[in-house]
Amino acid sequence: MSSHQPITSWASDDKPREKMLLKGRQSLSDSELLAILIGSGIVGMSAVDLGKKILNDYNNNLNELGKAEIKDFIKKYKGIGNAKAIQIVAALELGRRRQNAVPLERVAIKSSKDAYNYLYPFMADLPHEEFWILLCNHSNKIIDKQVIGRGGLASVVVDTKFIIRHALDHLASAIILCHNHPSGNLNPSKEDIQLTNRVKEAAHLLDIRVLDHIIIGDMKYYSFADEGML
Repeated sequence: MSSHQPITSWASDDKPREKMLLKGRQSLSDSELLAILIGSGIVGMSAVDLGKKILNDYNNNLNELGKAEIKDFIKKYKGIGNAKAIQIVAALELGRRRQNAVPLERVAIKSSKDAYNYLYPFMADLPHEEFWILLCNHSNKIIDKQVIGRGGLASVVVDTKFIIRHALDHLASAIILCHNHPSGNLNPSKEDIQLTNRVKEAAHLLDIRVLDHIIIGDMKYYSFADEGML
């Protein structure tokens, strides 16, 4: 294997990109992360080796490396031009800004009213039915929201497998089901009840809690949990 081959042509075990996909970003060393930004090495030195050299020149300290300017990379390292230098500096700058960013405060769902208040702005005044889910962590804080289906005036087709797949993809510990009734009639249909039971049974097998199923009407709602339907 030639040492100056691009990363895409390396053996699988030597590819930082593939390693990240297979084992996660935490598995990569600083030099491997830097190698992804560099892309390819130079004659006699792979991208990872070049990453190691750059880090060594800055005492293996990312804070020191973050002070380097575009011109520093171009001047010091053969094979690093404007494009690669800009990528490295941009990545380091993003890392610096992340340190100063305020963590996003997740909304906690403590009651059916909380779920209704969160979802109502997305579903108010829709002329058709939509089915949404809220994905929550173990503290019932919202991780994400997903639209599962859109339908007509009186129904929407929902596949239980899609709901469970989204929950698994987000490592959710709990989910809240929600759909609207454009007619304003809040009474759950037989299909609403059957779907809720199917999702609850499937989720239970995977240790995922179904906290509620909310039906949203005109400025009001129906909660399966409040009505003892769960």
